[in-house]
Amino acid sequence: LRDVARVELGEDQSRFSARFNGRTAVPLGIVKQAVANPLEISDALQTMLPQIERTLPEGMKVEIAYDTTVFIRSSIKEVYTTIAEAVVLVVLVIFFFLRSGRAVLIPLVTIPVSLIGTFALMAALGFSINTLTLLALVLAIGLVVDDAIVMLENIYRYIEQGMKPREAAFKGSGEIAFAIIAMTLTLAAVYAPMAFQTGRTGKLFTEFALTLAGAVLVSGFTALTLSPMMCARLLRHETRHGAMYQRIEGWLAALDRGYRSALRHVLGWRWAMLGGAAAMTVAMLWLFTTLPQELAPEEDQGLMIGIAVAPEGATMEYTDGYVQKMAEFYKDLPEVEKYFQITGFPVVTQGINFVRFKDWSERDRSSAQIVGSLFPQFMGLAGVMAFPITPPALGQQGFGQPVQFVVQTTGTWEELDDIVQRMLSRMRDNPLLTNPDSDLKLNKPELRVEVNREKISMVGSSVAEVGRTVETMMGGRNVTRFKQGSEQYDVIVQVEDKARQTPSDLSSIYVRGNNDEMVQLANLATVTETVAAKELNHFNKLRSATISAGLGPDYAMGDALEWMEAALAEVAPEALYDLSGQAREFRASSSSFATLLLLSVIFIYLVLAAQFESFIDPFIILFSVLPAFFGAFVALKLSHGSWNIYSQIGVITLIGLIAKHGILIVEFANQLRERGEAKLQAVAEAAALRLRPILMTTGASQHWLRQIRQHFARPACRQAGRPQGGLPQVRATALCRSNRVARWCQCVPLWEPACRRTNRRKRFARRACPRLDLGRAPTQSGVVPCRSPGRPGSVRLFAHQTWGELMRCGGNGDMKATSAGPKTVFALVRDAREGVPKAA
Repeated sequence: LRDVARVELGEDQSRFSARFNGRTAVPLGIVKQAVANPLEISDALQTMLPQIERTLPEGMKVEIAYDTTVFIRSSIKEVYTTIAEAVVLVVLVIFFFLRSGRAVLIPLVTIPVSLIGTFALMAALGFSINTLTLLALVLAIGLVVDDAIVMLENIYRYIEQGMKPREAAFKGSGEIAFAIIAMTLTLAAVYAPMAFQTGRTGKLFTEFALTLAGAVLVSGFTALTLSPMMCARLLRHETRHGAMYQRIEGWLAALDRGYRSALRHVLGWRWAMLGGAAAMTVAMLWLFTTLPQELAPEEDQGLMIGIAVAPEGATMEYTDGYVQKMAEFYKDLPEVEKYFQITGFPVVTQGINFVRFKDWSERDRSSAQIVGSLFPQFMGLAGVMAFPITPPALGQQGFGQPVQFVVQTTGTWEELDDIVQRMLSRMRDNPLLTNPDSDLKLNKPELRVEVNREKISMVGSSVAEVGRTVETMMGGRNVTRFKQGSEQYDVIVQVEDKARQTPSDLSSIYVRGNNDEMVQLANLATVTETVAAKELNHFNKLRSATISAGLGPDYAMGDALEWMEAALAEVAPEALYDLSGQAREFRASSSSFATLLLLSVIFIYLVLAAQFESFIDPFIILFSVLPAFFGAFVALKLSHGSWNIYSQIGVITLIGLIAKHGILIVEFANQLRERGEAKLQAVAEAAALRLRPILMTTGASQHWLRQIRQHFARPACRQAGRPQGGLPQVRATALCRSNRVARWCQCVPLWEPACRRTNRRKRFARRACPRLDLGRAPTQSGVVPCRSPGRPGSVRLFAHQTWGELMRCGGNGDMKATSAGPKTVFALVRDAREGVPKAA
């Protein structure tokens, strides 16, 4: 063969090359199985690499160029830190309100107990410890202490009034048990519909939803069993308190008085409050339409991906030259740790760079900021379309651009290409869309060989022989294998590179004819240069073309898709369209959220209706949903957040939090009504009694949600906007507006029969009670006009357990007060002519 050919033992000259930190490399990709754990694979690989490196020839080494588990490890580590910080802050909030180390210990113990029970449920369901299940556990910390706090506060209040701990535990837990059961079932009902979401994002959050629902159920059981037992064993009545205790108690007492004053005004402004709710609803809808919408916020995974797309027909050498130019832009950046380049992936006209940044603690800029600074340099590369991107969020596969707009038509490919070109022209005029491109390319250069069958037959050859000869000489063909030592090598036959550089070289190929005569291809076929389609795609059985584009700074996916839809309606109204990739996931998650929200509300309503045996009480509890959404959307707007899948989780969580505190107020109001209190007085007293536990759970929730927000703002984690601002709005509406609605609903004759209870509520006392002006409680002895005086000849003496003041409403329409011992509770009925008993 050496007389007619050059034979050499060398590398497979495939159209592919790779470099690591600028040096030639051989990439080896490791893909996990569906059931495998990436962290375990990474650990095993780290153990194996030193053993492999010892077997390599001198001067060669093995390094990890691209590792997705770095971000996973860092994210999980940050979640563990967030859990610890959230626990500490929750303990501080409880200690501020109760000022007792023994009391703080009770909800603190419920946290590990509830989490251990949740781990058991996760193991039974086959879940793993991952970012989403850990996020559920972080949320669960605030939710599990809520139930324990409510139980603890109610029992602690009776102990401070002088009751023995065991008796206080029985009485306090009995009063609050129904409310805790209702709160537990309500929260579980909120998260249950998330487990039935379809699509890719729905599957991602199934484990999150079921983990959180399981944690809530375990915490409810713990609050009903462990918390009362610990209260009876650990709590003691303190006869004397220190100066700090008294000072904080004075602040809280002042807060109580202020709240009662505000509540008095709220209960008197029925139509103003309803009008305010309507205004908040309108404002909430307007705010929602102004929020940017996206599938998930951008993540700083410590990685950057640079993509280069060369013109159709470009060689690998052409593409590789630009891939190396891209490396010049970032290799000297102080944030870059290493970079990895591949040319010819997935085709010869494309190249990709993987850039690993240094640890988040070693750099000041996020990956998004670095990508933004490199974008003008990439766009300045003439001859290719180059752009840098960050890896997609939620673990999505692929490195394509986020906007994937599929244009469909029943016409010809040429008509479709005309629509696509006009769309691309419109997109180039939009500065917020970057690198518009399409997969429909009818300009791929090719050489068309048109054979003359008669001439081929005359020389004794065949069309198949001609085609096989062209394939072998131009493209190369594997003809056999040979062994050398323990290795096998392919034998590839091909013309020298210099003999296949121009179209004329194709015509100079010879084909074997009769009697082994060689006939030049130019005598048997005509070679012409032309263009053709790179590929022809169909989507839903229609001819289609996918238009892709990147998003500019502060340009959300929802806004981009609306612009694309409007542009297509102007360019080609008759054309159809669909979505693909991230855009399709975004639209699917957005459309399913409305159903998810509706199911959550329906589930809560059904659970509450069954618990309260009423159709009105659930309505009262859920009335604060829309005002709370207003607060959430205001917080998102002020923090420049977006409406994404994490924001949707936050809104669903708000519904459960609203219901929890509404349940506390409504349940206590119902208990007071059963004891004979008037409607207005029962509502006001229930709200006042529940003020401190609601504030405690609010403070705890604010702290652990702030920790979550800080966790997701850390560079190694998702920077997700969560509607934290809805929580204060939740508590404000639960403490004020729900009481207004409760009074309004109780006064509607058509709804009144629904308030009658069965079982333990059959003996509902409906006798009249004087309407005391509780919002104007005096701080010292004096006379305050009573809004509605009591019946002549009788008097009711009251002392609120927080204010420690004794109020008397006499038949003369006056309300008198004297100073009573703090935490003293009693109610006496005496003659109106008698003064306040000295024993009081």
